[in-house]
Amino acid sequence: MDIKEILSKVDHTVLGQASTWDDIRTLCDDGIKYGCASVCIAPCFVKKAKEYVGNDLKICTVIGFPNGYNTTAVKAFEASEAVKDGADEIDMVINIGMLKEKKYDAVLNEINAVKKACDGRLLKVIIETCLLTEEEKIKMCEIVSASDADYIKTSTGFSTGGATREDIALFKAHVSDVTLIKAAGGIASLKDAEDMLKLGASRLGTSRIVKLVKNEEGEGY
Repeated sequence: MDIKEILSKVDHTVLGQASTWDDIRTLCDDGIKYGCASVCIAPCFVKKAKEYVGNDLKICTVIGFPNGYNTTAVKAFEASEAVKDGADEIDMVINIGMLKEKKYDAVLNEINAVKKACDGRLLKVIIETCLLTEEEKIKMCEIVSASDADYIKTSTGFSTGGATREDIALFKAHVSDVTLIKAAGGIASLKDAEDMLKLGASRLGTSRIVKLVKNEEGEGY
């Protein structure tokens, strides 16, 4: 797979708690230079980042992150504030306890409430696969497919595991034809990235792919 094609699917990501504006500015510069799909950053940086990149790059941010146990009202407010600040895409974390209690309608309603707050922007739903049984993963494929969201996403990268090839294949087998897939967490090599895309992912959440390309090309890409 062509490296430019892989990079075009990457949400180039920095979400560390100690991240500074210098880190975010470098992320944005690299996202533009390498043709990434977006940069994924903390909500507090969205406004400044959008002013910095203008229309040259999509800005993605995270909602209810990383634990997902904020109330629905808080998640919707976070999403609306991010949109006001200029976010183009929103990645939200589900309430995992709610799923495990089989409160499926509540999970669906929360996703739709956040999507409404997105005001037309893309919404990706993080289900944190490493904490779920296979039955729960399949159920979330059904719920996200029935919702107004655009993507189902594997992981925050802040829990006990990230994306696996098996989970992307499972998603592909169980989501609707119009529900897209984002693999995130633990994508450490170009081979990982290529495999995830071939298995059905449309986006990759990772901080490593651009770094690998920069290292391999001596930043002369």
